[in-house]
Amino acid sequence: MRTATDKILSPHAAKDLRDQWKSDGDRVVMTNGTFDLLHAGHVGYLEWSRQQGDRLLVGLNTDASIRRIKGEKRPLVQESHRATLLAALECVDAVVLFDEDEPKDLIASLLPDILVKASDWSHYVSGRDIVEANGGEVRLAPMLDGVSTSALLDTICRTFTGHPAQLDPQKQRSGA
Repeated sequence: MRTATDKILSPHAAKDLRDQWKSDGDRVVMTNGTFDLLHAGHVGYLEWSRQQGDRLLVGLNTDASIRRIKGEKRPLVQESHRATLLAALECVDAVVLFDEDEPKDLIASLLPDILVKASDWSHYVSGRDIVEANGGEVRLAPMLDGVSTSALLDTICRTFTGHPAQLDPQKQRSGA
């Protein structure tokens, strides 16, 4: 039996696996994000992504990249735990951590057939140009209304402190 940790790969190992899948005729789907406080919206998004092809690779921001993007209070869940939770999902075939603020280098290395982002990212999909220039396509996944990490944080803060979460609105849609 394959364990969750078996599915957490280095970029080099993920490229080798992607090459094997491609030689087997599989359509490879890739998505990326922070996936901090994994919730039902994330699961639905990942399941939808997997349905777009035969294999799903998930690029996962490291803790350092999340701090640069979302501020020093994030992430709430450390990268090794986020990677393990993602890898434990049946719909996820592999998880690859990346330290850049955007996954362009990882996308260029893995060259998925289909790149998926949530529909609220229609204005900008990092790596779109790379995927489309190599014959792939970008698909926008529907979102589960009212379910987000920001909403969860606000509920937790209101429940335990009586005050709303103090989130930087400029930094709230910089990942998944």
